[in-house]
Amino acid sequence: MDLIGKTALITGAYRGIGRACAEVLARAGAQVIATDIAAEAPDYAVPGIRYHRLDVADEAGWSALEADLRRDGTPVDVLVTAAGIAPTKAAPHDVTLADWDVILGVNQTGVLLGMRLATRLMLGRGPLSIVNISSIWGQVGGMGQIAYHASKGAVINMTRNAAVTYAKDGIRANVICPGLIDTEMVRVQPPQMNAATLALTPMGRIGLPEEVAKAVLFLASDASSFVTGAVLPVDGGFTAQ
Repeated sequence: MDLIGKTALITGAYRGIGRACAEVLARAGAQVIATDIAAEAPDYAVPGIRYHRLDVADEAGWSALEADLRRDGTPVDVLVTAAGIAPTKAAPHDVTLADWDVILGVNQTGVLLGMRLATRLMLGRGPLSIVNISSIWGQVGGMGQIAYHASKGAVINMTRNAAVTYAKDGIRANVICPGLIDTEMVRVQPPQMNAATLALTPMGRIGLPEEVAKAVLFLASDASSFVTGAVLPVDGGFTAQ
């Protein structure tokens, strides 16, 4: 699988799954535009990755990026929406609307704005592969985290909608649902929460960001040319039960 001659736009690419996606896709030959909210780029392990500051919840930021891409004539052959947050674990009875809006702004609206940019650029122009990152918590229920669950469930059906809407336009859309992955966001969660998820993971271990990124590479590449609307768990068997 390779992405030679392709341009990939990746959100949430400063760390974790997004950073792994940037590096794996760059190694596969893609020209990678990595975005995140941090002002400065991280020290990527692969040279040539272009970093662009972007708050995915900010429509104006997306509009500015779209204008830049149009001015430069840069296509978006691959979109990976990996930006995601879970700053609160609040349950329905104690979640605040402020926290709800922040989480859905990044995890759901950010995905919409990414897909809007990519489809606007690529409709009638050429193939596009959209790979959205959801979560096992978009497929199954867990305790607390009502806003996170809501946002990740929405991403799954938003992806299906895009897959059906654009199936005849050379645009594919698929979604990956990671399980417990060794990222900075997971490391700061309560240990008992991670232990409970790990205990229910049949493979008995935590996943690596690179393992998710390799699944992204498959869906981004022509190797998956007849795959659209798929929901792919990368979860060690968690949702197989």
